[in-house]
Amino acid sequence: MKNTPVHTACLICGSEKLKTLDKFQNVELCQCGDCDFVFCKQIPSKDELIDFYTQNYDRTRYFSPITQKRYEELLDYFERYRKTNKILDIGAGYGFFLEIAKAKGWEVYGTELSSEATADCEKKGITMFNGELENCTFEIGSFDVIVSIECLEHLNNPNAYAKKAHELLRKGGIFYLTTPNFNSYLRYRLGDRYDVIEYPNHLSYYTRKTLRRLFERNNFKTLKIESTGMSITRLRTSKGVSNQEYVSETSDDEMIRYRIEKNAGLRLSKRIVNGFLNMFKVGVSLKGIFIKD
Repeated sequence: MKNTPVHTACLICGSEKLKTLDKFQNVELCQCGDCDFVFCKQIPSKDELIDFYTQNYDRTRYFSPITQKRYEELLDYFERYRKTNKILDIGAGYGFFLEIAKAKGWEVYGTELSSEATADCEKKGITMFNGELENCTFEIGSFDVIVSIECLEHLNNPNAYAKKAHELLRKGGIFYLTTPNFNSYLRYRLGDRYDVIEYPNHLSYYTRKTLRRLFERNNFKTLKIESTGMSITRLRTSKGVSNQEYVSETSDDEMIRYRIEKNAGLRLSKRIVNGFLNMFKVGVSLKGIFIKD
């Protein structure tokens, strides 16, 4: 990593007032002195990223029935925006979300860097683009909804990403995303041991403030940003007391989700806890919805 080029200006606002973040020097994190955006100062090479995402990046084939239920609820929310009937998933993986969207009658599209995952999606009848979003050839202004689930943190060109998404959406279309929250309680507790902070896997680290700034800078209007969720799995893997897969049928988080799903009292407790996490902006995940006016 020491021999790679570095960013000299903020990836969102362009300011050159960059400061190294104490306690995160090992992963070369810096923060913009003007807009507070946190990102990795090192710039990985294209070959480095290709090697990582083809050799080391684990795209899970486990699809939780609870996640399926959440996706169905999300798609129910998207119904109010259905006009062109086209939906795009950026970083579609093996197409779990788009399979459900297709079953609900959507015309489904996806992008993926992995040729294996792209081929897998195409077998499911999903129209795919294999490559980076900025290079995709889908029709401009054609999508009702664009979804980006745990993708934004992998990028070091967020403005180009948000700009392209804006071009692809029709007027009044929405962009929905999830990404890790840099201000989560786990990052405060674990510091640089927090295994979400990992090069070259994650290159950009958002808070509610910087996520809003990114999309409003690129001509979106913010509808909602929430910071919710806890993770026992992340806590244990970050502390080195567990090597369980983050997304798996037997992970601590998945087992807890099953218990909550089956118990009305636990579901109420979850809503209350998420309310406090959102109030204090410390949930592990950010969920944002932005609209193209």
